[in-house]
Amino acid sequence: MNDTFELATLGVRAGQLRTEFNEHAEALFLTSSFVFDSAAQAAARFSGAEEGFVYSRFGNPTVSMLQTRLAALEGAEACVATATGMSAILATALALLKQGDHVVCSSAVFGTTVQLFGGLLARFGIDTTFIRGHEVEAWSRAVRPDTRLFFLETPSNPLTEVADIAAIATVAKRAGVTLVVDNCFCTPALQRPLELGADLVVHSATKYLDGQGRVMGGAVVGSRALVMDGVYGVLRTAGPALSPFNAWVILKGLETLALRMQAQSSGALALAQWLEAHPQVARVYYPGLQSHPQHALAMRQQKAGGAVLSFDVVGGKEAAWRVIDATRLISITANLGDVKSTITHPASTTHGRISAEARAAAGIGDGLLRVAVGLEAGVDLRADLARGLG
Repeated sequence: MNDTFELATLGVRAGQLRTEFNEHAEALFLTSSFVFDSAAQAAARFSGAEEGFVYSRFGNPTVSMLQTRLAALEGAEACVATATGMSAILATALALLKQGDHVVCSSAVFGTTVQLFGGLLARFGIDTTFIRGHEVEAWSRAVRPDTRLFFLETPSNPLTEVADIAAIATVAKRAGVTLVVDNCFCTPALQRPLELGADLVVHSATKYLDGQGRVMGGAVVGSRALVMDGVYGVLRTAGPALSPFNAWVILKGLETLALRMQAQSSGALALAQWLEAHPQVARVYYPGLQSHPQHALAMRQQKAGGAVLSFDVVGGKEAAWRVIDATRLISITANLGDVKSTITHPASTTHGRISAEARAAAGIGDGLLRVAVGLEAGVDLRADLARGLG
């Protein structure tokens, strides 16, 4: 599709494949395999000499439509869709790393990402150094001769730290290192890391790309060389495949992505401003606030502040849990990216399985709450939180 179209148009139109029935909506291909015209064609498809679908573990028309559309939204050459966001990160690591390699990762990433790099991959001889991701100098200091990968999440989960992608990309290129950016919080509707110098972008499509908390999914987006010659091979062999049904649901989500991200970002900013003025709130973390330490960078790098905010409640864990338990509208769940607002206590949920030392290093205290703002009326969200804040 014409890459000069605006993002909202690409979200609705890019990547569609029509069958002989010329359907208007994207078709859902619920099939595990595909039939060949002859033995020769089967051999050609399996060898790669002829393009075409073989087996839905590594190729399906509905999944292909999603991959093409998301690549267009990110301004990328290629995309591989995966079963979950974490499988997207794992597939990327397996494609780029081997025993003896070194990774530099921001400490302010999703708790399971910390476990993946610091625990699981360490068992296979891959060493990871965790640094403060928003400090550009920290990336330079952490580079070693065996460093192969920089992994960054911006804004971070849950403290919404914003890192300078362009500056970190400069460090990565100077060191000959691949920079991977987790774009889950912003999506391409608010931020396009590849344009800022990143080599690969990963997504948990479970979140804002779907947008309604319905299905699991992930994706890796970037150059054809890194994605198709690297990550795709892992998908084909190891099989963390996205189901066609989930791909179809996420395709429908992408149609409203631009609208949702702008509306939810606007709602998050209004809620963050209200929380910042509340006497029972010690601090609010939201890139759209002028008090945020990386506010100016966020406004240069992102189109809006995003839909996720965190705040420290006066009184620690007991007070934080009281706020959660007093809610009647906001959903108590660790998921985010839904049109329904959610609330969670990171220290005991999303980051509960990492060590207390790691949480402290990441700035995740017992009084911290994370809210992912949906599309409810702002007055109702404020009233729901005010009940527990007293």
